[in-house]
Amino acid sequence: MAVLKFRIYLEEDDAVYRDIAIKHTQTFELLHFTILKAFEFDSKHAATFYRSNDNWQRGREITFEKYDKEYAAPPLFMQEVPIGNEIKNTNQKFIYEYDFTKGWIFLVELISVNKEEKTKEEYPLITRKEGLGPQQYGTKSLLGDKFSDIEERYDLTETAEGFGNEGDSEDSENEMNEDAMDNDNEEL
Repeated sequence: MAVLKFRIYLEEDDAVYRDIAIKHTQTFELLHFTILKAFEFDSKHAATFYRSNDNWQRGREITFEKYDKEYAAPPLFMQEVPIGNEIKNTNQKFIYEYDFTKGWIFLVELISVNKEEKTKEEYPLITRKEGLGPQQYGTKSLLGDKFSDIEERYDLTETAEGFGNEGDSEDSENEMNEDAMDNDNEEL
């Protein structure tokens, strides 16, 4: 049974990615939940895959459920479609969109096909994590309006109180040089 390895990039930053190995007979629904797990997102929002090409253009849609929007063609459903059915070439690409209001976009690229599965592994499997993943809801939404209060309270600009001038003058530089010379003399 073939094992497909996909690299899932965050659209804005290709240095942030996750590699996922999945059997070709497993569904897009399993890939969907594994991507969310890999990036530590919850599964509360709408999601869809698009078959894509080398230019990352959106093609046929493979959706979690039918949403209230217009479709160019009737969508396929994640829970019904094995991933192997949608692999058309050896560098197949998909676009994965999660939480339509926040607009999380991930680029999904097939990077290898292994004809042998590891019998001791349970698929799908997260095989690699690179870069810090984004916070799904961001810091500001977790703290709400209190964020700006906290930011103001701990404002650490140079004009803020509490900053001294120690170490800025030539006198303190001379004092450090004298201390170093005294230490050298004591060692002799």
